[in-house]
Amino acid sequence: MQEEELQAIIRKTQRRQSEFQTIELKAAEFGFPKRIYDTLSSFSNQDEGGLIIFGLSEKEDYQVVGVYNLEDAQKKAMEACEQMEPKVRALFTSTEIDGKVVLAAEIPPAEYWLRPVFYKGAGRLKGAYVRVGDGDKLMSEYEIYSYEAFRRRIREDMRPVAESQLRFFDHERLEMYMEAAKNERPNLSGLAENDILELLGVTAQGVPTLAGVLAFSLYPQAYFPQLCITAVSVPGNRMGDTDDEGARFLDNRRITGAVPDMLAEAVDFVRKNMRTKTIIDQNGKRADKDEYPLIAVREAVLNALLHRDYSKLTENTPIALEMYRDRLEIISKGGLYGGGSVEQLGKGRPETRNATLINILELMKVTENRYSGIPTIRKALQEAGLPAPEFEVTREIFKVIFRNGAEKSNTEIDKTDIYKAVTEYCLLPRSRDELTEFTGKSRYYTMSAIVQPLIEQGKLKMTLPEKPKSSKQRYIAVKD
Repeated sequence: MQEEELQAIIRKTQRRQSEFQTIELKAAEFGFPKRIYDTLSSFSNQDEGGLIIFGLSEKEDYQVVGVYNLEDAQKKAMEACEQMEPKVRALFTSTEIDGKVVLAAEIPPAEYWLRPVFYKGAGRLKGAYVRVGDGDKLMSEYEIYSYEAFRRRIREDMRPVAESQLRFFDHERLEMYMEAAKNERPNLSGLAENDILELLGVTAQGVPTLAGVLAFSLYPQAYFPQLCITAVSVPGNRMGDTDDEGARFLDNRRITGAVPDMLAEAVDFVRKNMRTKTIIDQNGKRADKDEYPLIAVREAVLNALLHRDYSKLTENTPIALEMYRDRLEIISKGGLYGGGSVEQLGKGRPETRNATLINILELMKVTENRYSGIPTIRKALQEAGLPAPEFEVTREIFKVIFRNGAEKSNTEIDKTDIYKAVTEYCLLPRSRDELTEFTGKSRYYTMSAIVQPLIEQGKLKMTLPEKPKSSKQRYIAVKD
């Protein structure tokens, strides 16, 4: 880094009066900082790396306070880097601002398979950190394990399920699979059935594997009760919203069975609970338009079932399918396997977390295993005139969000006639806070001068009429 670049970063930090995801400030005017290992760890464990600036004080309004001794500060920073596992190789730059010396240490990101980088003095469990905003947070046991699993190539879907038995498999499905295996893998056609099951990972030394159980068992949840899908349809835009009768869910289902069965039932759940618009074209021809294209829904659910983390640390967490009035969310355990970024989703050939399960389902024609799922989702939503899918990814979860465009239309409501506008806005249940924000008036005026008259006119109604002051109260338009 050039001195000019460092000075520009310092000026930007002073203007914004904040640290960043990739910038940490250490005062260091009276000596070397006591806590630095956590930042060395967190910066090394994120793809962007980071920059530690010594001599800029957050507590003194981000003023340049300088370092006590440039040579000693750099020496101690290098010694701290040596205490990390693996060792951190920082790049140092110094500059002078207002007669005071500032030192910067660029911390490069560690290769993914070398993570987590941790302080040797505390050990892996107590010395590995992750950057959250402008702070360093101790890694969870699961986050640490996810790196370990990748580095050691632990194949969770290949672990034997000792309590399971082949006699509880769906034998019709298994026979179809064996036939497909022999047809598409000619070198297996002359082998005995048990040998084929071993080579394809359905069993391991005669014991069904997790992949085999998930693909063929009549009821995998006998061994793993939470390896299922919890599906809910919520009457509002937030969990906890209720309908006119106080019900929190319009539909609520625990979806179980083998992966193909859960996939079919989850898609059916969305089909039954989503809204359908009737569209009349210019020729008077009538057509129905689904709220979400089912091909996109199928791919998103399948992605969650195939790529979720099936380790022992996550087997008590089901996949969540949540339908709200304005969106659909599918949440599964486990971030992107092997690193990568949200921006790269669907554009490359990422590492595969559950290769055996995916290969089994490929032969069963449940999936194509051609990295086409995300592109298919994007294309289907675009063709349906819906917003692009949103992906929220952390080390612990993967969430995909489909929005139905309801919120976008709300922002386009003409507010010339505020009473008409509020009625239109309340086609979905709205809270007092949402109504106040929408009108731009005070809460008292909004509720007394706009909402209450509309209720008296029969144009709005409360979802909890017996509890008018409830914090869960919502207001919805009365359909003609």
